Amino acid sequence: MNSPSKAQYSAENIQVLEGLEAVRKRPAMYIGDIGAKGLHHLVYEVVDNSIDEALAGHCTQIEVSILEDNRIRVKDNGRGIPTDMHPKEKRSALEVVMTVLHAGGKFDKDSYKVSGGLHGVGVSCVNALSSHLHAIVHRHGMIYEQEYSCGKPLYAVREVGNTDYRGTVVEFKPDAEIFQQTEYHYSTLAARLRELSYLNKGIHLSLTDERQALEDDTFRQENFYSEGGLQEFVAYLDQTRESLLSQPIYIENPKGPVPVEVALQYNSSFTENVHSYVNNINTHEGGTHIAGFRQALTRTLKNYADKEGMTSKLKFDIAGDDFREGLTAVVSVKVAEPQFEGQTKTKLGNNEVMGAVNSAVSEALSHYLEENPREAKQIIAKVILAATARHAARKARELVQRKNVLSGNSMPGKLADCSERDASLCEIFLVEGDSAGGTAKQGRNRAFQAILPLRGKILNVEKAMEHKIYENEEIRNIFTALGVTVGTEDDQKALNVSKLRYHKIIIMTDADVDGSHITTLILTFFFRYMKTLIESAHIYIATPPLYLVKKGNQQRYAWNEEDRIQAVQEVAKGGSESNVSIQRYKGLGEMNAEQLWDTTMNPDTRTLRKVTIESAAEADRIFSMLMGDEVPPRREFIEQNARYAKLDI
Repeated sequence: MNSPSKAQYSAENIQVLEGLEAVRKRPAMYIGDIGAKGLHHLVYEVVDNSIDEALAGHCTQIEVSILEDNRIRVKDNGRGIPTDMHPKEKRSALEVVMTVLHAGGKFDKDSYKVSGGLHGVGVSCVNALSSHLHAIVHRHGMIYEQEYSCGKPLYAVREVGNTDYRGTVVEFKPDAEIFQQTEYHYSTLAARLRELSYLNKGIHLSLTDERQALEDDTFRQENFYSEGGLQEFVAYLDQTRESLLSQPIYIENPKGPVPVEVALQYNSSFTENVHSYVNNINTHEGGTHIAGFRQALTRTLKNYADKEGMTSKLKFDIAGDDFREGLTAVVSVKVAEPQFEGQTKTKLGNNEVMGAVNSAVSEALSHYLEENPREAKQIIAKVILAATARHAARKARELVQRKNVLSGNSMPGKLADCSERDASLCEIFLVEGDSAGGTAKQGRNRAFQAILPLRGKILNVEKAMEHKIYENEEIRNIFTALGVTVGTEDDQKALNVSKLRYHKIIIMTDADVDGSHITTLILTFFFRYMKTLIESAHIYIATPPLYLVKKGNQQRYAWNEEDRIQAVQEVAKGGSESNVSIQRYKGLGEMNAEQLWDTTMNPDTRTLRKVTIESAAEADRIFSMLMGDEVPPRREFIEQNARYAKLDI
């Protein structure tokens, strides 16, 4: 953590770049979207301000609370936003920060060396997109406040009392006229705060849910604090995997223009899980810091293996991918002026960062290998095993792709294709079993909907070596039907989606436990081997109904218990309910083709759930926990998240 700046932090440090305009008209431009992701992003923007205070050495405690009516309160013990008059704007600096886009201390290098916010739009955007926001500042022994409605001040900043406390409190309610939903998910916020605690060791963060009291009249609460930082982060991500090392390798170089922090661990899995951050921002597209890390890892391990004579008998070369199989790593850098690029502006472009990470990792990893020969040999043995498996996987993959080319009409026999050839208009349903597949084929719109029945549960890729995956018939059928291929000259595991045949890939399984398991197996496969399709919003989950409620010629479908109760009341129309029949669908095959079309497949009436990755690190941990070998964490997860039926006996 940086030492506190000696420069004064006052209204003069708040620089205004441009006014707050068009945020309410085009909110997605500033926060990503107006769905659940954008809603939660509001909280992150306010928390990031507090984290920036902590990075500057002025804050140690950040408290986040979900209040009644889904309001949010963020409280910190930082310096407090300046409240004195801004020399240029001729109004309180607090009002400037809260109402002017691109206004804040982050643009003043004497106030903040690094900042988590990209453009300083954060808290003013939150204000603009909130029906009500209340800012309270404890500073210089005084309490100041100002309230806003849709970004507009309700009164001038005013003094309301004395205080011994120091810090800022921001309480806001997202505008229901802008957001598609306004209910906050505790688990989503907890995952981000936990991540921030690992990325910023020594800072206390907490989350409290005050919407509903527990049985003992307390509220659900979690505290997040890490002394070990990234070392504890990697241990947390790998807790359900079999680790090869007694503890993660930790690399820290806080000095120089680019502070670097890295932690890595090898495990017995067959996938690479490298997560990267710049100023606490998850750079899931990678960038120069990841390039520097991979170069250093490959070169250092290869030099050690060659020096020890461990690769002399290999009949094929070891590729860069082999050094990263079974690797879990977190790379975090702090950059004063980050330059982002890529489709979602989450790819770091600063060239100087590559050298800083490369140098730090090379030096520290070389020392580790020399000082820990037993662990070093375990790592190299894992690399050699990965190279051998990759060689076998490449042959299996090439065999599949060669068959597709040579056979001409290479589509799987069970695939019922659509007639449309514009991939952007086409969708494919991955359906559980031949029975449901037959119903789906009858009920679909043949023009743009394709059906691929899958036989039972597909292979659990979390536990399988790569060549076994390409030998699995159901997975081969998915690859072939989608038209994607794997492997390029530069990256043998890269997914080529240039010939993707459907832009909507819809998982459609029974609405029961087995169906959920099959969905999870398919999602695990996509996350581990076709993550590009998730990131580019091609993967969806269908939502078939659970019940059909009928009385006479009246009928309603129901997707959960609340829907069922409402449907019964609607068809009964105030009359007796011993005359309402309720059919519980145990599987898709129990519906006829017309019912399946009306409820689940018709684009005009269906509900599709788009699969997105909010936090790659948390998704990695959950897939590993759900599909790995460790039973206790999986049982605990199921008990916490399961919806239990109430029996009326």
